[in-house]
Parts: sequence; C-alpha cells; structure tokens
Amino acid sequence: MTVMIMGGLGIMLSASVLGRLVLAAADIRTKENKKREPSAETAVSQTTGGKEIQADIAGIQTSRAGTLAILSDGIGKANTGKVCAQIAVDTLLDRYQPCHVLHNPEYFFKTSLREASQRIQKTIGERRGGTSLAAVFVNGRTMHYGLAGDIRIALFRNQELIPISKGQTLNVLALDAYQEGILSKPETIWTMEEKRVWNYLGIDGFHEIEIGERPIRLKPGDVVLLATKGIFETVSWAEMEDTLLKDMTLKEKADGIVMESEKKSGIEKENGSILLLRAEVVYEKDKF
Repeated sequence: MTVMIMGGLGIMLSASVLGRLVLAAADIRTKENKKREPSAETAVSQTTGGKEIQADIAGIQTSRAGTLAILSDGIGKANTGKVCAQIAVDTLLDRYQPCHVLHNPEYFFKTSLREASQRIQKTIGERRGGTSLAAVFVNGRTMHYGLAGDIRIALFRNQELIPISKGQTLNVLALDAYQEGILSKPETIWTMEEKRVWNYLGIDGFHEIEIGERPIRLKPGDVVLLATKGIFETVSWAEMEDTLLKDMTLKEKADGIVMESEKKSGIEKENGSILLLRAEVVYEKDKF
C-alpha cells in the first residue's frame, strides 16, 4: 500500500512539474512573440471642416508582421462617402489581420485596394461615390505605401517634413505625361491648374495605384504623416513642421495640426484628418 501511495505521489509530482514546465515554456513563447512584434506609436486627429458628416476613416493594426496604418477620404453625398471609406478600411484590415509576415507589401496594396474598389461598387450600386485611400506598412526596418486618389504621405526626419507621395490628380498626371513627352509644355501648364482626382476606389475603370518605387529605410525618430485634403489644403508644410518640432506627445502634435486648420478662415474646408506614426526601428543585429 505504501509503495502504491508513494508511486501515486510520484506521478502527481511529475505531472505538476511537467505542467509548470509547459506553462513556463508558453510564457517564454508569449514573451518572445511580444519581442518579435514591431511596435509603433500612432495618433489620429480629425475635423469635419465645413461639412456636416465626417467621411474620413482611419484604421491601424499591428501584428507580428508590422503595423498597417490606413487613412480613407470618402467621396459622395449624404453618408455615401463615409460608407465607401469604411468599406475600404475594413477590406484592408480584414486582409491584413491573418498576416504573420508580409513579404511583398506592394502586391498586398495592389490586390487589397482593387478588392476594396470592387466591394464599394457592389455596395453602393447606382449611387455615385468612392474614396481616396492611403496605406502605410512599417515592419521595424522599412516603410512601404500604396495610394489611390489624393491623400498626402510624408516623412518627418531630421526636423524636416519630406513629401513621399504624389497623388493621383490631373495636375500630377499632366506633369508625368510632359516628362514622358506625351504633352507639350503649353498643354501641361494649362492642365496643372486642374487638381481633380482621376483615380480612386469605387470608380469605373479603376486604374493602377501609386506605390513607392522602393522601400524607405527607417531611421530612429522618423514620424510618418498621412493627411487628407482638409489638412493639407489649409495647413502649409512649414506650419506642420513647426508643430512636429514641438516638445509634445504624438497625439498633441496631431491635435495641434488640426487646430491650425480650424483657425483658418475665408476658405471652404473639407473633412480633415491627420495620422501620425512613429515606428520602432529594429536593427539587423536585433533580428530574432
């Protein structure tokens, strides 16, 4: 009997030790996963401008692959623009959510934005609407972006705000055509005054999106900026730089840029949104 009791205690003790080892191993894996997940500090601030409905939608998601930040500027009457902007953001977040690694962000942008455009068309039917959308992906080492329509993407580095995106507007299209020899100089000058978007999500005959020619190598202290028309049409680059230089939190800086927009008078204001992202830079020697 004593032998049986001692044997039973031994089994219980072994099971207890084994359980602790399993829990410890799981805890180690959890800590390792947290280490491996590139972190990013983000902030969003918005203003309705002179509009009744805020049709700008922001979306941010972080996983082991990195951080995806999205800003969508809805186009359409009543709530159509907001619906389109939400569909676009949800589409990209749904596709990104299961990603543990993103080997080809540019392909992800191309396919996800095209899918979002198709979803918008199916949802709104005969109504006229769509959305501009900018998406930025950072993985601790590099930054990638995709853009349809007219949203500004910039990088704040070494106390300077550097424009990254061009936008898909007619004046940009005309300049590209002139550089390729398609348009004459007089034709280009005339078209440069036209700033309407020629491509956006939900448009018939959706075109190729704008993507970065190559990944941008991140440096410590870099802040990525995304802004819709209500911000970049009312606040100058110099005014944005002045705010970004201040000793404030990222959220306070975003709010400060929006307040600069709201102070402006005598102009018709669009919905305005700004998204700031400061990514943690992971050096090659820190790779897991």
